[in-house]
Amino acid sequence: MTPRQAAQALAWLSEMGADEIVGETAIDRFGAQTIPSSSSRRKPGSTVEPEQLPIIPSRGEMGPGLRLPSGQARRWDDGSLGALDDIVAALSVLDSCPLKKTATNLCFADGNPRAHVMLIGEAPGRDEDIQGKPFVGRSGQLLDRMLAAIGLSREAVEPEHSVFISNTVFWRPPGNRTPTEAETAMCLPFLLRTIELLQPRIIVCLGATPAHRLTGRCDGILKMRGKWLKCTIGGRDIPLLPTLHPAYLLRQPGQKRLAWRDLLLLRQALDAH
Repeated sequence: MTPRQAAQALAWLSEMGADEIVGETAIDRFGAQTIPSSSSRRKPGSTVEPEQLPIIPSRGEMGPGLRLPSGQARRWDDGSLGALDDIVAALSVLDSCPLKKTATNLCFADGNPRAHVMLIGEAPGRDEDIQGKPFVGRSGQLLDRMLAAIGLSREAVEPEHSVFISNTVFWRPPGNRTPTEAETAMCLPFLLRTIELLQPRIIVCLGATPAHRLTGRCDGILKMRGKWLKCTIGGRDIPLLPTLHPAYLLRQPGQKRLAWRDLLLLRQALDAH
């Protein structure tokens, strides 16, 4: 193979989504793996502790409305944001968030509103800003493959097989920077109201930012991931599972094994209920 042919082959692999060098022997990374029960003994050298399955609440009556902080969408009272369309309409005319001034499109959510699982990321990126949907770029494509490996999809009709996806902020930060605390605080009431309306059985936080906002913790994502936490929204205790953001996995492909363990925890919790 000539250097030109090698470069063309490498470019083709990159376009097809290859992001990690593999060995000569194939490894089935999506094969069935044994998840240790809480009563099993920890193997020497293991860094993963067995987690107790969370108590998943059933969908009840819609929780009470949220009072939006002063200065943020003051024209809407507690009862007016009664549907997702109302939230989108409110965000469309919300001019107090500086991110809106530099973004191309509002990027609110995607997926099935009736899904048992809600995924929350950090912020839209360039591709998301263009299309107006969360997780449609390379990280979104990786996320879709990860979800498919455990039988979930944003396109599925059945609530038990589908997901609903959103972010902590709904406009792309300039240069794809991390959103500030003020920016996430401005969007948080709308995110919380969305969770109240949809009443997901499980929330999966993609990265540290959503986990911090919903739990009040400030630990790093590598410390929080793989553990069932809890957030209380609208009077409901909702199990919350932090995991690694797909964009991080694209930069650190060796950490995909940790994300896979988290996915198995999610699948185990869904199967148990």
